[in-house]
Amino acid sequence: MQGVDYTEWVPMGKLVKGLVLMVFSLEIFISAILQYFEGIIVESLIGVGLAWSILALIGFLFWNYRGISVEISNGRLTVVYGMFNKKSFALDEITYCRRTKANLGRYFGIGIRYGTDGSVAYTTSFGDAVEVAPKEGRMFVFSSKKPDQICQTINRLKLN
Repeated sequence: MQGVDYTEWVPMGKLVKGLVLMVFSLEIFISAILQYFEGIIVESLIGVGLAWSILALIGFLFWNYRGISVEISNGRLTVVYGMFNKKSFALDEITYCRRTKANLGRYFGIGIRYGTDGSVAYTTSFGDAVEVAPKEGRMFVFSSKKPDQICQTINRLKLN
């Protein structure tokens, strides 16, 4: 049994972190203003409770999708994004691996996306990414801080 040949953690991008922080700050500010001006009344408590419930859901989603885990081991490339999203390919099933960019024009956002070219992407930011094409199925793109190193590792292990 082989060991781990490559591992990487790709955290959520600064844009998403900033947007989530802005939403949290806005909710805290609005809640404080409502309580100050209206006092503690049932109607405002229901609204604030509903808003905080939605905020808790946003917080859970942010925590769940806070980054991508990439691992190459035992002849497989495995990419995990959150608790429920995992892609795994045998290295000998990959026809090519190349560096690319996860841009807004191709994926229309960040997260789990379908590209305009038919690819599936796990992205944490609009930046460097790796594109792999399996022999069967859709192209798969995922964010990476070191896309060249991932492709070099895949190509090296495919030759062995």
